[in-house]
Formats: sequence, structure tokens, C-alpha cells
Amino acid sequence: MADLIVHASGIDKTYYTGKVKVQALKGVNLDVRSGEMVAIMGPSGCGKTTLLNCLSGLDEIDAGQVLIDGVLLHAMHDDERSDYRARRMGFVFQLYNLLPVLSAVENVELPLLVSGVSPSEAHRRSVEMLDLMGLADRARHLPAELSGGQRQRVTIARALVNQPSIIWADEPTGDLDSETAGEIIDLMCHLNQANGQSFVLVTHSQEVGNRAHRIIRMRDGQIEDDGFKADGFLDSQNPGSSSDSGSGNSEPGNSGSNASDMAAGE
Repeated sequence: MADLIVHASGIDKTYYTGKVKVQALKGVNLDVRSGEMVAIMGPSGCGKTTLLNCLSGLDEIDAGQVLIDGVLLHAMHDDERSDYRARRMGFVFQLYNLLPVLSAVENVELPLLVSGVSPSEAHRRSVEMLDLMGLADRARHLPAELSGGQRQRVTIARALVNQPSIIWADEPTGDLDSETAGEIIDLMCHLNQANGQSFVLVTHSQEVGNRAHRIIRMRDGQIEDDGFKADGFLDSQNPGSSSDSGSGNSEPGNSGSNASDMAAGE
């Protein structure tokens, strides 16, 4: 398991809503390799977001185990797990989760400050990350003063500023128009290739899924297809193909534009 960033086995998760019992995850097993970008897909209610929350330690699990970089995540106390997430993980959400009273650069600084980085160093690194995102001239703007695509870039900057091993993204393009969504997934693919960081994306979009190295398909709380053939190699899908979106020979991170270039259209 030396090259695995995620190793999950036998994951069960049950929710109770009043007297109703909902078994959201049923004995899920999943491996993600270091540097891999995987997309988790499936119908609404199949357990995609629950799985992402359990793998990242945002939710407790009822059974099984999750190792992140060889570390047994759910054996940690809450404070330890929170600290580990702040130092080793990044999160990108559909609705950005930016604090409205903080500027773009102040939002990006937050995970660094939580990790104990000095305010001056946190500011320096956050400004550099926003510059990489093509948002140097928006650093002092509040979220309400930014477009949807710009807000999502701030979220990605916040996710990456502590140089995490893995980035979890829940419907990262779900609230964006198709053109901006394409720019955001181009950016994430570029960063995956350039930095070798692992990305786990939950998405309903086949176009987004096609840009990943592997699609994991879920149904009724279980993985019905992990994207591998029986011999352990990727299935016949061309990794990174985006033929559904009109660019059939595109590959992750090979979009022909860098992060700064993508800011020009907003």
C-alpha cells in the first residue's frame, strides 16, 4: 500500500432520522493512489457525499477503517483529526463556504493560521496562491464582490495553500455555468498534474468525470464499479478524455492554459 493515499475497507455508515434508519454506506472498500484524480459518480442519494465525508474524517463511521497516507484517521480524537485535516487535506465545496466578512486573502489564510503558521507567513503564502489562481488583483475583495468562478478559485486557493496531500471536492462545478465549470476543472486538472496531489471529486457531471483518471460509480450505498478491470488496470475509458465536452484528446492538466490564463475571461 506504499503508493496509496487512501485505503478504506468495510466502511459502514447509518443515519437515523426520527425512527427512520438510512444505511448510507454498506461495506465500502476503496483505494486511491498518490497523485490520482478520481471522480465518484452515481444517482442522487447513492452515498457519494457521505463517502467523501467519511473518507475525509468530516463524518464518523460505524464500521471499517480509513487510512490516509498510512494514518488511521478515525482512531484519532476529534482535535487531532481536525488538526490533521488542516495540515494534510484541502476541501472544495459547491457553495464555496467562504466567510462573507473576510476578504479573499483572509479566507485563504484560515487553514494556515489554524495549523499554527505565523500571520505574516500565512499572508505571504496566501497572496502567492491567489496570484497562481490569477486573482492577485482580487485579494482584498469580499466574496460578494467576486463572480462565481472567482469565488471557486478562492476556495481552491484555500484548499491548496497548505500544500495538502489530498484535495476533496464535492460538486466543485455544480453551481457554475458550463464555461466557468470547464475553466475550474481545467484548473484542477492542471494542478493535479503539476503538483502530483491527489483529487477525489464527487460529481453528477459526466464531463467532469471524463477528465478524471478513473470514475468510481456508486449505487445504494455501495461501489458497483471502481473503474478497474479484473487485472487491476484502468478500464477501457481513456483517462482524462473529455470527448463528451467536445475535446476528445484532452488529458488531466493538459488543457493548454495555466491558472493565470483562466482569469482573463472573468
